[in-house]
Amino acid sequence: MSTTASTTSTATATVARNPFAEQAPAHPARFLHALNPLAKLLAPLPVMIALLFTRDVAIPLAFGVLAMGLLLVGARLSGRALALLLIGTPVAVALLAVSFGVWVDPTRIDAQGAAASVVLIEIGDWRFTLGAYLVGFATALRIAAIIMLSLIAGLTTTGPELVRALVQNLRVPYRLGYTALAALRFVPRFRHELEVIRAAHRVRGIDAGRGPVAAARRIVSYAVPLLASAIRHAERVALAMDARAFGAHATRTERVISRWRARDTVFVVLFWVASAAIFWWGLSVAG
Repeated sequence: MSTTASTTSTATATVARNPFAEQAPAHPARFLHALNPLAKLLAPLPVMIALLFTRDVAIPLAFGVLAMGLLLVGARLSGRALALLLIGTPVAVALLAVSFGVWVDPTRIDAQGAAASVVLIEIGDWRFTLGAYLVGFATALRIAAIIMLSLIAGLTTTGPELVRALVQNLRVPYRLGYTALAALRFVPRFRHELEVIRAAHRVRGIDAGRGPVAAARRIVSYAVPLLASAIRHAERVALAMDARAFGAHATRTERVISRWRARDTVFVVLFWVASAAIFWWGLSVAG
């Protein structure tokens, strides 16, 4: 009885996490999940490109705060994701700022500025100045802002949702979209197969020892059965797709429809307006 209940609960959990099924509706406050995936890609894309050419601190900092605010309000985040967002991001920016500042080209530092004369660390003839740190800080903020903007779609969109939007809204050939989606499904399958192979090695008492040489031996011993399993799985997927006449017709029916709604247009327009205002403010402050 307990085994049956355990199996039922496991099956229920699997269905609840199935990314190919239509996702459960989120709370109205978590509005990002209700948007079309293409809107969440189209809105920040021009900003991400423009950030590559910025050199100040204010603009990437403002966009990082904007993206974080949208994720905190509009995304359904787990506790781990929330901790990484609120704690991991500032820590990563601080570490990257030091790393980039150490390797920054001295010609990029304004020698006439007050920050160039402030020495933070001095080792022999080498000096790490505040000016170098600020250049590294601006670079780290730019990278963090681009990553945060990409997470607007990354944390609120599943792979199947994106493929459906590309196929139905952008008219990407479904043969390409769903073939790529089938390939992505190989990743969790390989992870499961690798765990099975590791467990089989442990049961048989196979121990390659410790150290880098032993780790390399274990990888080689995992590679052959994993490759064989991958080939068998690819053959089964190909046969299943062929048996269902995949690609025989120019179009196919869709169980879940991906629509571009008015709220998607509103989100894109408002994001672009806010982005233009941030760039105008940042340029005026820099000037």
